[in-house]
Amino acid sequence: MAEVYTRDEVLSRYYKKISKRQSLLFCGVGTGLIARICDSSGVDLIGVYNSGRLRMNGIAAIAGNLPVTDANGVVLEMGEKDILPQVKNTPVIAGIFGVDPTRDMKRFLHKLQELGFSGVQGFPTIGKIGGQLRAELEQVGLGFKKELSTLQMAHDMGMVTMSYCYNVEEAKMIADAGIDIIVSHMGLTKGGDVGTIEQSPLDVAAERSDQILRAAKDINPRIITMCHGGSITSPEDAEYVMNHSAAVGFVGASSIERIPTEIAVKQVCKDYLSIKLK
Repeated sequence: MAEVYTRDEVLSRYYKKISKRQSLLFCGVGTGLIARICDSSGVDLIGVYNSGRLRMNGIAAIAGNLPVTDANGVVLEMGEKDILPQVKNTPVIAGIFGVDPTRDMKRFLHKLQELGFSGVQGFPTIGKIGGQLRAELEQVGLGFKKELSTLQMAHDMGMVTMSYCYNVEEAKMIADAGIDIIVSHMGLTKGGDVGTIEQSPLDVAAERSDQILRAAKDINPRIITMCHGGSITSPEDAEYVMNHSAAVGFVGASSIERIPTEIAVKQVCKDYLSIKLK
């Protein structure tokens, strides 16, 4: 079963790596198999959230933002039954829907700690939503500030906190709230069977990431800055963005478990199908 790490233990590990100019790798996983592989590979963080289950069942991960699952219920079930039993050494965080009006969030956070989660991230996130729906959510108290307040509650309980971010304005809010890790989100990962077809070019993703992450660092220089998604789909892509932005690491999900699995399984099936009978 995964070991529970305190916020200070997790962050000190990351600051030490960064001081040695070593990049960080966080992996979003949807199955126990992928969790076990990532853990044994020495990744820095494993994330569990509802879209991982959807993604590894052949559904586009963006469906995790739709009302098709109980996001907080799914993360509890996945953590307890699928992921945490397979992880031995790596901190594991839960993707939580922080504005969930049907739960006592403090009790929910304590349950996550009891199961073995060392932290939380905001996912599904209100930050993904725009337009009239976003405006109305904000007006009734179910907006981004509410999401951040739940992460702050986790922070006060000694859990590490992480937030996806889509723009400079919310980057400043994340930094002001004292969130430990900010991730510049460049959109649904491009490529594979259920990824997007078009995304911003890599140089644009690097520029946008830099703007978001530097806005947060201007307020909190100690905040850990990561990049994710869009056209960042390979180690080479991640290296380019890190070399052209304030990102010190990469958060991979589809690029870690979905696309590599699609490629590998297709190839091995072709190899088997190429067998000729005598």
